[in-house]
Amino acid sequence: METHLADFIRDTREGREAKEILRQCVHCGLCTATCPTYQLLGDELDGPRGRIYLIKQVLEGTPASARTQLHLDRCLTCCACETTCPSGVRYARLLEIGRAVVAHQVPRSPLDRLARTGLRASLSRANLLVPTRRAHGRHDRHMLVLAGCVQPALLPNINAAAARVLDRLGIELREPAAAGCCGALRHHLDDTSGAQTAARRNIDAWWPEIEAGAEAIVVTASGCGTEVKDYWHLLQDDGHYADKAVRVSALARDIVEVVANELEALSALLAEGAAAGARIAFHAPCSLQHGQRLRNVVEPLLTAAGFVLTPVADAHLCCGSAGTYSLLQAKLAKRLRRDKLSKLMAGEPSLIASANVGCIAHMRGGCRLPVRHWIELLDERLGAAGGKA
Repeated sequence: METHLADFIRDTREGREAKEILRQCVHCGLCTATCPTYQLLGDELDGPRGRIYLIKQVLEGTPASARTQLHLDRCLTCCACETTCPSGVRYARLLEIGRAVVAHQVPRSPLDRLARTGLRASLSRANLLVPTRRAHGRHDRHMLVLAGCVQPALLPNINAAAARVLDRLGIELREPAAAGCCGALRHHLDDTSGAQTAARRNIDAWWPEIEAGAEAIVVTASGCGTEVKDYWHLLQDDGHYADKAVRVSALARDIVEVVANELEALSALLAEGAAAGARIAFHAPCSLQHGQRLRNVVEPLLTAAGFVLTPVADAHLCCGSAGTYSLLQAKLAKRLRRDKLSKLMAGEPSLIASANVGCIAHMRGGCRLPVRHWIELLDERLGAAGGKA
């Protein structure tokens, strides 16, 4: 796509990056088929191709309007379009650049500013919530685990279950007390500086353990995992943290990556007990399948544990959670949730499993079935088997 950026951004890092991304887009429109908001609203400007055109206009000097901001705000940043795009367009990064420019040009209403300030001040501050600490057996192998901010208070059993599963596999999980929010929530709210501060705090908290031989940084919320794996980009211009951020991103692992890597030991433990047999619908969060590109990795583990997975149509589409989206775009989020739950429940499962705290909480708000993290189910299955590696 031919691009002529305006003077205000042409020679900046963001401008050069945006120009490269825009040139990759051939406007083929394949992305619209996998965009949840385009499927829901049918408006070209509520799909990736239309939003790219809006961002291009703004970066070329056309003043942004409140309508421009509305269409960009409606994007879930689910990255399904990136998975689909044959040209490899980094849409999410272009959207981040475009949103920042539009936010500078279009002041938000007092109510909108208040809502966003409140979310930044509350949800991302772990010290306002209830921390969880756990002790398990000591092992020669050890990894770190991100406590996060919302999850310890909302669903504290997830990290506890992860610790028990890895304990059975001979891996000790350690949770440095000074670590907290990964920064994703602030990033969702266009607060890049706040996200960078969170990243630096976590790196400082983890670094002594990394130097002491921690094998990985385990993240049980796929949305947080996507953010931690992007620390290298978030802090690339920070002379004090850039190199450390690269190492941290390289060590970051979703819990499924860790468990799947121990499949032989896991299979031995599962063989000691009877198959569970429950029918489960697995919801793959966008941050897992599109953000981290970890597709069809949880399902084999659940099958190996004896669960029967029901078919789920349109599994690539977002449930509507998307960080703070479910709070700031509540009407659209509820419509997306209703559509997602209808697909998940079509196979008559006894419960729904997922891999991200935000998705679990969002779906619980509209579902009559239990919605749980898959690692909790595996923990209970291993507990029933009663073995140790």
